[in-house]
Amino acid sequence: MNRRVSQPASSAAFLLLLLAATAAAAAPDAAPPAPVQAAPAAPRPLAVDDLFRIGAVGEPRISPEGRWVAYTVTASHREADEQRSRVWMVPAAGGEAVPLTAEARSASKPRWSPDGRFLAFLAAPDEDGEDQVWTLFREGGEAVQLTDTAQGVTDFEWSPDGKRMVLVLQDPTPVQLAVKRGEKEPENPPPWVITRRQFKLDYVGYLDSRRTHLYLLDLATEELTQITAGDFDDSQPAWSPDGTRIAFTANRSADPDSTYNTDIWVVSAVPGKAERPLLQITTNPGPDASPAFSPDGGSIAHTAATDVAAIVYAMNHLAVAPAAGGPAKVLTAALDRNTFAPRFTTDGAAVLVTVEDDGEQYLARVPVDGGAIERVIGGPRAVGGFDLGRDGRIAAVVSEPQLPGEVFLTGDGGSLTRLTHTNDRVLAGIRLGEVENIHFSSRDGTPIEGFIVTPPGFTPGTRHPAFLRIHGGPMMQYDWGFHFEAQLFAAAGYVVVMANPRGSAGYGQDFCTAIWRAWGEKDFEDVMAAVDHAVARGLADPGRLAVGGWSYGGMLTNHVITRTDRFKAAYTGASAALYITNYGHDEYQLWWEGELGLPWENPELYETMSPFYRVAKVTTPTLIVGGEQDWNVPIVNSEQLYQALRRLGVPTELVVYPGEFHEFTTPSYLEDLYTRMLGWFATHVPGPAATGGP
Repeated sequence: MNRRVSQPASSAAFLLLLLAATAAAAAPDAAPPAPVQAAPAAPRPLAVDDLFRIGAVGEPRISPEGRWVAYTVTASHREADEQRSRVWMVPAAGGEAVPLTAEARSASKPRWSPDGRFLAFLAAPDEDGEDQVWTLFREGGEAVQLTDTAQGVTDFEWSPDGKRMVLVLQDPTPVQLAVKRGEKEPENPPPWVITRRQFKLDYVGYLDSRRTHLYLLDLATEELTQITAGDFDDSQPAWSPDGTRIAFTANRSADPDSTYNTDIWVVSAVPGKAERPLLQITTNPGPDASPAFSPDGGSIAHTAATDVAAIVYAMNHLAVAPAAGGPAKVLTAALDRNTFAPRFTTDGAAVLVTVEDDGEQYLARVPVDGGAIERVIGGPRAVGGFDLGRDGRIAAVVSEPQLPGEVFLTGDGGSLTRLTHTNDRVLAGIRLGEVENIHFSSRDGTPIEGFIVTPPGFTPGTRHPAFLRIHGGPMMQYDWGFHFEAQLFAAAGYVVVMANPRGSAGYGQDFCTAIWRAWGEKDFEDVMAAVDHAVARGLADPGRLAVGGWSYGGMLTNHVITRTDRFKAAYTGASAALYITNYGHDEYQLWWEGELGLPWENPELYETMSPFYRVAKVTTPTLIVGGEQDWNVPIVNSEQLYQALRRLGVPTELVVYPGEFHEFTTPSYLEDLYTRMLGWFATHVPGPAATGGP
C-alpha cells in the first residue's frame, strides 16, 4: 500500500477554516456590520428545483474531547448530474460549520481517531475508483489515502488505541485484481455463472460466490490481515473496549441464502494470532444484528427479531447478551416496537436506541436491569442517526415537519440545541404547508393514524383537490419528519393525505401482520378511510382526488385503482400487479416463499392477491414509472400493468428511467419524475382549488 495525496479533501485552507470556526465558537456574539439589503421577497411555494437545493444531513460523530461534531451532507450536483456527500464539522459550542472534504467527489462515514487528532472517512481516489479510507489531520494539511485495496472498502472502524482499523472488504473480482496489477480492463466482462439460491440484489446485480469479510489494518506497518473467512458475509464490526475482540453480524448457517437468520459472532483481534476461532454469541433463529459492546466489555447489545414465523413483519427488539456467550435477554419484549442502532450509555447501565412508535421516531434510553424506558429525544419529530460522546452528550440528526434533518446536541436537563443550519437559506424564502397529525377509524373500527399537509396559505372552509400519498414498505410509517414530496404537492394546491394503514411499522407486530396473505384488503380500507376523513372535514373535494405511491405504495395504489373509480388520476412507481411474475426475478425469494408459499403449490393465493386480475375495472388515468435496473420490484411489473391499461384504453404512460435502481439518485431523472407527476395530476384533476364548505 502506498500513501498518496489526492482530491477528496479540501486544501490546507482547512487549518484557517478550523481557526475561524474556533473563533466563531469562542465569540458567538461578535459580528461584522450588516450590509444594507433590499427588502426580502415574499415567501414562495416549494418547487421541484428545491429538491436540488436541500441537503440531506447524516452520520453525526462527536470528537473524543467533545469540541466538534463531524457529519455528512448529501446534495445534488446538477452539472455532473449526480448526488455527492461531503464531510463537515461544526463546533459543539455552536458556530459556523466547516467543510472538511471537497465537492469534487463523495466522502462518507466520518470517524474520529480515539485521540481526536485525525478524522478518517471513505472516498474514491478518482472518478472511476473504489472507496478507500482517508485520514485528515485535524490541525491542518491535506487528506492522506490510507488504504489502496483492489476492491473498495465498504466499512471501517478505528481500534480503541488508534493503532489499527478493522476493514470490511468483499473478495475482489479477477478484473479488479488485474487492474490492480496494472493490466488493462477487458472490453467485455465475463459471463455471470449463477450457483446461489439468492442470486441477485438491487443496486448490486447478479451475485457470485464472492463474500464479504473482516480485515485488520496495522497503521504503523500497513500490514493487512484477514480475520474472517468462509462462504458467508460478515458485516457491522464493533471493537471491544480493550481492543482484543471484534463483534460482527453474519449468517453462518449451512445455506445462508435459505434463511433470514443472522447471529452475533466474536473474533479475536489480537495482532499476530495464527488461528482465530469464532465465538457464536446469539442462537436466536431470527435476525440478530447491530452489535455494540458495553463499556466493561462484558455484554453485547444488539437487535433481535425473535418471531421467525413473521419473517419480515417481525419486530426488531433490543437484546443484551453476555460477550462470553450465553442466553440473551430481550429488553423490549413488552414494547412491541422496532428498535435500531443500539449503543450503551457511558456508565453501561442502559442502552440507547431509536424507536418507531405511533408516527414518531424517538431516541430511547432502555435500562439493562429493567425499569421504565425513557424518551431522551422525543416529541413531534423524527430522530435519525445519533452518536454518544464520552461526556454523555448525544449528537443526533433530528427532522421536524417543516425542517429537513439537522444535527442537534443534547445538554443538561434534557435540553436540545440545534448545531447545524444546512438548509436555512433555502427554506427562508419558501412558505411550506402546515402538517397536522390525524386519527380516525377504518371501516371495521380499527383506529388509524396519519398526517395531512395543507397547501401554504390554506383557508379553512375551502375544499382542495386531494392527493392520497401511500408509503412503501409496507413495514414503514409516516412520521413527524420533513417529507419533500408531500410539501411539493401541497405547494401545487393539493391537500396531501398520508395514512399509516395496517401493515405499517410503529404500531406493533399484530398491526403489521394484519395484511398477511391479504395485501390490498385491510390496508385498502384504511387509506380510503383517510380520504373519507379529509372529505368529511371539508378539506378534500371528493370529485378531485388523486392517488399514488412508490414500491409497496405503488402496489397498494394498484389495488386502489382496481377497487374504486373515485380517483381522477394516479401514479404508480416501482410497483407490481401480477405477483407470480416476481418469483425468481426479484430479490425477495425468501419473502414470497415465507408468506405465500411456492407459486407452483399455491398459485391460487398468488392470483387472488394480485390486482392484475381486476385490471379491467380501472378507469383512473395512470402514470406508471420505474427504473430500468430495479431488481427490488423489477420493471417487468410496470410493463405488464402498462400493457394491460393500454390494451383496455385507459389513459396511461410508462416512463422507464435508464440505469436507475429502486430508488432514483440521478438529479435530472428526479426532476423529470416530479415534473411528470405534477403534470399528470394537473391534466386529469380539475382546478387547483375551489371554495365551499363541507
